[in-house]
Amino acid sequence: MSLTRQIVIAMIAAIVLGSVAQVLLITYSDHETLAWLLRDVLADGVFYLGGKIFMASIMVLVVPLVFVSLVCGVCHLGDQLSLGRISVKAIGLYLITTGIAISLALGLANVINPGIGVEISSDVEYVAPPPVSLLDTLANIFPTNPFQAMTEGKMLQVIVFALLIGIAIAHAGAAGERIAAQFTDWNAVLMKLVTILLSFAPYGVFSLLFPLFADQGIGVVGDLAKYMMTVTLVLLIHAFFVYPLILTLLTRLSPWPFVQKMRSVQLFAFSTASSTATIPVTLRNAEHRLGVNTRVASFVIPLGATINMDGTAIMQGVATVFIAQAFGLELSLLDYAMVVITAMLASIGTAGVPGVGLITLAMVLQQVGLPLEGIAMIVGVDRILDMMRTAVNVTGDSVVAVTVAHSEGSLNITQYQHSDAGEVR
Repeated sequence: MSLTRQIVIAMIAAIVLGSVAQVLLITYSDHETLAWLLRDVLADGVFYLGGKIFMASIMVLVVPLVFVSLVCGVCHLGDQLSLGRISVKAIGLYLITTGIAISLALGLANVINPGIGVEISSDVEYVAPPPVSLLDTLANIFPTNPFQAMTEGKMLQVIVFALLIGIAIAHAGAAGERIAAQFTDWNAVLMKLVTILLSFAPYGVFSLLFPLFADQGIGVVGDLAKYMMTVTLVLLIHAFFVYPLILTLLTRLSPWPFVQKMRSVQLFAFSTASSTATIPVTLRNAEHRLGVNTRVASFVIPLGATINMDGTAIMQGVATVFIAQAFGLELSLLDYAMVVITAMLASIGTAGVPGVGLITLAMVLQQVGLPLEGIAMIVGVDRILDMMRTAVNVTGDSVVAVTVAHSEGSLNITQYQHSDAGEVR
């Protein structure tokens, strides 16, 4: 059985059994033994521990894998000018896809009108965390202590340090060749470790999702059903129409192999709700299944996990319209333009900041004069939507990786088109 099918089965089982557990906990709330078994032993015990261990096992690979693979890719570039081209192409494509995502979200939200008729609770309150300015983020890209950057998981700093080391190795002659060979070996070892950990992915996915649905069920919907439906619809359109269209137009390749090979990555991202945690899986999939050369994948994928937030931009667009309609406020065309621009800049300006979705949404709402209290209305269902938009984010990372690799002549077309290439079983 393929890894994708195993993860699907584990995910469905976790959602169904977790939701059943939540119903039982509500129905038999006075039954102490049942509550102890379902909540304390299973949800908050065995599966909570299993999910924590699985996430820790994946997260511990993120920094070393990004660092080693990026150094390995850069030191074998040969022509260092190609690094500049790859950077410009990747960042440009990330900004373009983010702009398309939020424009699509604003357009459909104004057609569906998810906020009309919503009753606003009088105790709605939200305090926005302080945003980080674009200039501060750009300054913080350059590390003063690379080891501290690694221990704290500051991916942009890790990327910059890896680029510098890779360039130095490429220009260090015989010594550089010996070091490059060691990095190549380490890259192979780490990729093998990712493959080994992926064999445990179905168990990890079940352990992550069961406690979530045992606690929340399918989610507190109510007046937010239309909002959730709108966000989900835009996410699906962007993932399965916009991305394949971009891929087809820019590479002239069939998008079908890409869609097939992204399923396991999307499911993993959905389960973890973290683009950063998914980096090892996305990297392996890009190199071994989609045929992207290491020198492109090792730069574009970690960069995308840090600055590419198409799924978050979609949430911001729909949430902006929803909050405006719920409070009975009108937005002008200029306001909508400012939402698009702010969301695109925020995708870079708040890179690496915890709670990035709410921070960037607060920035967008402040820019167009909408009340921040509206964010509190959508927090209750944000966890489920966060899982879906993470799956969209990693899909965008891979689309850009394939597109950039194709433009650089660094895409293995045969490997891309072969349906079973690199599949974990």
